[in-house]
Amino acid sequence: ADESSGYESESAGAERGAAAGGTRGRQRRARTAFTSEQVCRLEKTFQRQKYLGASERRKLAAALQLSEMQIKTWFQNRRMKLKRQI
Repeated sequence: ADESSGYESESAGAERGAAAGGTRGRQRRARTAFTSEQVCRLEKTFQRQKYLGASERRKLAAALQLSEMQIKTWFQNRRMKLKRQI
């Protein structure tokens, strides 16, 4: 029962038409399934600070065995979720 608050955004190279069901262009990157432990750690970090610097992102990525891009995207998505809630 993994949390659903963390997810990867669409690949920047994917065509907009492909999202509507077309198969042209590059495929989307598969959605990252974060473990509940990863989400818990990400949420705790987010409660302390809404934005991470490069060194903090690097350390967190190494600790959670995720890429820096995944961390960056998760924080972007989490800030947007917070904005929608407010």
